[in-house]
Amino acid sequence: MSTVENMAKTNQPRVVITGMGVVAANGTGCPEFADALFAGRSGIRFQERMEAAKLGCQVAGVPADTDALCERTFAPDELLAMNRNQRYAALAAIEAWESAGLTRPVADSAEPDWGSGGILGTGIGGMDTIAQKVVPLVDSRKSRRLGSTTVEQVMASATSARVGGLLALGNKVTSNSSACSTGTEAIIDGMERIRAGLAKRMLCGGSEGDSEYTWAGFDAMRVMARANNDNPEAASRPLSASAAGFVPGAGAGMLLLESLESAQQRGAPILAELLGGHLNCGGHRAGGSMTAPNPQGVERCIRAALADAGIHADDVDALNCHLTATGADPKEIAAWAAALERDAADFPKITATKSMIGHGLGAAGALETVASILMLQQQRLHPCINSEDVHPDIQPWANAINRVGDPASSLMPELNIIAKSSFGFGDVNAVLILRRWPG
Repeated sequence: MSTVENMAKTNQPRVVITGMGVVAANGTGCPEFADALFAGRSGIRFQERMEAAKLGCQVAGVPADTDALCERTFAPDELLAMNRNQRYAALAAIEAWESAGLTRPVADSAEPDWGSGGILGTGIGGMDTIAQKVVPLVDSRKSRRLGSTTVEQVMASATSARVGGLLALGNKVTSNSSACSTGTEAIIDGMERIRAGLAKRMLCGGSEGDSEYTWAGFDAMRVMARANNDNPEAASRPLSASAAGFVPGAGAGMLLLESLESAQQRGAPILAELLGGHLNCGGHRAGGSMTAPNPQGVERCIRAALADAGIHADDVDALNCHLTATGADPKEIAAWAAALERDAADFPKITATKSMIGHGLGAAGALETVASILMLQQQRLHPCINSEDVHPDIQPWANAINRVGDPASSLMPELNIIAKSSFGFGDVNAVLILRRWPG
């Protein structure tokens, strides 16, 4: 692999991923998630509550059968104080923590882990608590029945606060929120804290609860898929000419980031290396707005991420793109092409995790980063399902799309570097670069 002169940050600690956890529509836990991804198995299902709410979109990617796992994992008093968003986040965080070879502390342990922190974000978070509990009780003048845990379920920092207590995190613990870039942004921010020497380990990622009250606003914007309510698994169609909007999703993805020195000292498993990343905003200029990215901002973010990672565009083997199955898909591929300056015949392979799990909003980037690392580990790409009819504006790059039956789904021994992108409302951009760990 080539490097960019004077761009690699050789004086900073290298950052590796030593643990991962996931709660997704097509699998809870990394082994189940991986099996579903590589089989091209969708987790998108019809949702009766969306039909009852008269939403145009009535399908979503919602994690299944998590209640029993929560009962086995958390104490009864903990469960009472956690809404769906927090439960998803905590389940994924504990899996990431324990898979990294760390022990979950007992509830009355004496000291926090001062070297470990967390940046665990969410896009909207506790909307179900607000809509189903706070508003009805306050409107009916029964606010005294809200209970003592309401605030800790709806506050913006609830996700990180909950996990920080469960794992006795003693370093920086905070929640970020940058719409659909949230999960990826959290990972990049955690990387920077380790690079700065301010933490040994950072638990980073994003989560989102499943709530028709959250999804209703997007449905009113007519950006959610309405064309396949009777065929849910075909509803999420990134890169497709018949894409009809995004499918909402929920869940959580969490990664345990660690300095290479710390990981090696404790003999931790190393899953991948986080080479670098970049965050920026298009400033709502040059075509950018609250709901659309400035193409210049996207291109600059991609180039800056490559520079931060110390690699050339030619080093990138695959892209796990944001690709929401909206009109933004052709613009995103065009931005990648402009930033990488690579011919269509030599373009990195393209896939989109959202085709199987929907758009997890604040959880999306972290869920897709977990998927990217699984692909690096297994040296193959999961397929982008429902992309058979490639959008005309994406047709020049059609051969790069990894679809069902593509040889790259079986074996891709040259798969060493994946770039993961996320672009969110507010014209905010996040791109990170992952490298396969040779071990």
